[in-house]
Amino acid sequence: MPSERYRWETLEALKGSSKGQLSYSRDWLLRGEDILEGCRSPPKLSSYSGWVLDRVISQSLQETPLSRSSTPNESIPPTDDQPPSLAKTASPASQLGSSPLSSAAPSETKGNEDLSLLETDHDVHLMVLPSKVTEVEGCIWMYEEVHRLKGKEGLRQRQEQQEQVVRAVSDMASEQLKRFDELKELKQHQEYQDLQEVMEKSSREAQGQQEKLKEEHRHRAKILNLKLREAEQQRQRQEELERLRKEEGQERLRRLYSIQEEVLQLNQQIDPNYRHKDLPRIDLSGFSNRGNQICGLVSGLIRTTSERGFPTQVDVASTERALQEMRGLISSMQQEIATALEEKRKRDEEEERERQKELQKQEQLKAQTPVPAQHPRGKEQKEVLGLQVKAEESTMQWYQQLQDASDQCVASFSGLTDCKDNQVKHIRMDLQKAASIPVSQISSIAGSQLREIFDKINNLLSGKSVQSGGRTVSVTQHPQGLDFVYYKLAEKFVKQGEEEVASHHEAAFPIAVVASGIWELHPRVGDLILAHLHKKCPYSVPFYPAFKEGTPIEEYQRILGYQVKDSKVEQQDNFLKRMSGMIRLYAAIIQLRWPYGNKQVSHPHGLGHGWRWLAQMLNMEPLSDVTATLLFDFLEVCGNALMKHYQVQFWKMLLLIREDYFHRIEAITISGQMGSLMRLKQFLEKCLQRKEIPLPKGYLSSSFWRS
Repeated sequence: MPSERYRWETLEALKGSSKGQLSYSRDWLLRGEDILEGCRSPPKLSSYSGWVLDRVISQSLQETPLSRSSTPNESIPPTDDQPPSLAKTASPASQLGSSPLSSAAPSETKGNEDLSLLETDHDVHLMVLPSKVTEVEGCIWMYEEVHRLKGKEGLRQRQEQQEQVVRAVSDMASEQLKRFDELKELKQHQEYQDLQEVMEKSSREAQGQQEKLKEEHRHRAKILNLKLREAEQQRQRQEELERLRKEEGQERLRRLYSIQEEVLQLNQQIDPNYRHKDLPRIDLSGFSNRGNQICGLVSGLIRTTSERGFPTQVDVASTERALQEMRGLISSMQQEIATALEEKRKRDEEEERERQKELQKQEQLKAQTPVPAQHPRGKEQKEVLGLQVKAEESTMQWYQQLQDASDQCVASFSGLTDCKDNQVKHIRMDLQKAASIPVSQISSIAGSQLREIFDKINNLLSGKSVQSGGRTVSVTQHPQGLDFVYYKLAEKFVKQGEEEVASHHEAAFPIAVVASGIWELHPRVGDLILAHLHKKCPYSVPFYPAFKEGTPIEEYQRILGYQVKDSKVEQQDNFLKRMSGMIRLYAAIIQLRWPYGNKQVSHPHGLGHGWRWLAQMLNMEPLSDVTATLLFDFLEVCGNALMKHYQVQFWKMLLLIREDYFHRIEAITISGQMGSLMRLKQFLEKCLQRKEIPLPKGYLSSSFWRS
């Protein structure tokens, strides 16, 4: 109908007016906002307008049935008792009721759609009255209020429910956390209790073990104390026994020394060169030989017992028997002398009677020419001379001169050795190293090496600076430096013979050739070498030191060449080894010369001294074990050179040794000392059989000096 159309136009006009653009909200007063806030912004329809209109129109149509006319656009006007509503033709779309939630989202869009629907649908006639608008507005407000309250109540309920859930979850989490903390605390407490129990158990076990160990320790300590007391008592008993044994041994040793001293004194009474003025024909060499043998036996017995420790009663008995034999030997000699004197006295008396008869005959025949008296001694036999015990006087003078020169040399550098100044001590140490180290480096590796060592020693003695131990050394650093180096160098040469040559016989030749060259250029070194050699090995003179009354036995053994340490004499084998090394060095020195020296100058101590030494050795009484060893060593090293130089005379000397002197050595050699004697015998027989003495092992040939 037209009115319906005008009604929608009116709504459209109102909607387009400024008032229709006003926006307001029923919640302004509740929120405390200004009621005119909507005038400041364009008005807008509520988002629920379209839905409310649909619901209101639908409800009005149900309450007041429309009368249909011939024309489809007619509508039944509302009565006064009915509420104002909109008249609209029912359509399938309008009859479908939708909830506010489903229509709330596209509210404004749906409202526009409803307005367009009202414009296009001519079958629906909408009549809006003022009371109806108010009712609709009230319904809208009521619905919105209810909806808001419901939403608020739902929201409140949901918030309360959420808060309850949160509180429940929080309480549950708090309770779980408490239970977890309680469980953790319980677990920690249990672990602590377990640990405490374990510690207490371990402590109890440790205490029990400690108590057990203490008890065991006390028990062991008691046992150890008992054992210690027993060991101490045993030690005291052993010490007492050892003390008694030592006292007895020392007493027996003193007894042996006293017996040896008495034997030596008795042996001095036997002089092999002794000639009684009234008994020129008597020969005491047999007594002297036997006396020397007894002295050798006693000395060997004492050395053997010293090596073992202390002598036994058997050793004392043996030395006492030797003493008794020596006394018996002296008694026999004295008896023989007494018998010879008695016989001489009788012969003298007989001669006196014969002389008286001759005198009487001479008186009777005064007129005749006197006839010379005939003496029975005209049939006197040739005197048989014995061997010497002492060296020749000239040899002893030479020996003493060398020792005096050595003592003077020592006195000349006493200021260097006795000085306490550190600088002087360093100088002394450097000089000693510079003199000793090159000699220690001598070997038979190459001739060039020997030449370097020789030049180094020669430069040092000539006052030049040499390098030693990384330092520059010269004898000019101290006024007494040269004498000190002379002495130490000679001492080192002899010590090399005593140690190095004694162990390695071939080492004698390189050491000897360097010593010979230094001797030739520096004669004082040679004299000091001889002095050291004679002092350590008196047999190199040759010289057999005699025992002097009052001399201690240990000192006498040192004079003989033995090493005595702590009242103990060195073993015989070691003694012979050292003597052999020094004799070999001496035998090598007398035959070697430095190949780069002056050929026109003679050897400072040549083969003539070796011949003199050999002759004097054969003119002296042999010593058991010593003489055979030294003769073998000397002939093995120097025999070839002596053979070439003396030829026939040397072979005569060897024959004399084999035929005569060897038997003298054999007579005094005991069974335990036959080794050196057999070596000498085999050497003599081999050389005499081949008529040649081979070159010694280690001899430096001409090719050595080209290396």
